[in-house]
Amino acid sequence: MSNAHLYDSIGVTYTVTRRTDPRIAAQIWQALGDARTVLNVGAGSGSYEPVDRQVLAVEPSAVMRAHRPPEAAPCVAAKAENLPFSDGAFDAAMAVATTHHWRDPIAGLRELRRVASRVVVLTFDIAGLSRFWLTRDYLSELAGLVGNHPSLAEQAQALGAKLVPLSIPWDCTDGFPEAYWRRPEAYLDEDVRRGMSIWARVGADVEQRAVSSLQDDVASGRWAERNRELLGLDAADIGLRLLVTG
Repeated sequence: MSNAHLYDSIGVTYTVTRRTDPRIAAQIWQALGDARTVLNVGAGSGSYEPVDRQVLAVEPSAVMRAHRPPEAAPCVAAKAENLPFSDGAFDAAMAVATTHHWRDPIAGLRELRRVASRVVVLTFDIAGLSRFWLTRDYLSELAGLVGNHPSLAEQAQALGAKLVPLSIPWDCTDGFPEAYWRRPEAYLDEDVRRGMSIWARVGADVEQRAVSSLQDDVASGRWAERNRELLGLDAADIGLRLLVTG
């Protein structure tokens, strides 16, 4: 299944749990600096697009484009690896939690660098993902699915970017896969899972096994015992990073 077709499938219920978390948004918008024109690549339903700047969005999935609210920035159908814009057309380009869906992430990152003076990308550290309890204890298959994703060093080199750690608040309002690091019971909610592409990628059998195991561990207290160091934290580093140029 192509990534556009993947989001044509899961995108039907995507906006139920996926929305802008203002604390994460503040870090992304600060990284955009004084950019007035911004291209949002892999824009989905429009989360994290700054409202005080001139934004143009790029999204290949028709279902996701249809979920964009009327007040969202205009959106064109295109792919990151082949952006239909001239060199330096924008002050900044942004991409939020999307590079792992691109057919060629390095080519896509170079396209962002080509069309914009500044680039801000929210991505993840594969090594950090494998240490996250959801992957480590319940979804080991996920690490294999993203094993070919470029490393942070490779992504940073493609952009000429610096790496900025991004901590996730315990009550994050955006339901991406790492968001519920202190709320394991959230992953038992099917609506929550449908907003995450990881479950569609691992398949129904793996999902059922993982959810059943997690449900048992939450009920028995094993999850809390195994992850006690997380319970008192207000925010945690689960491997998310901002790549920032300029």
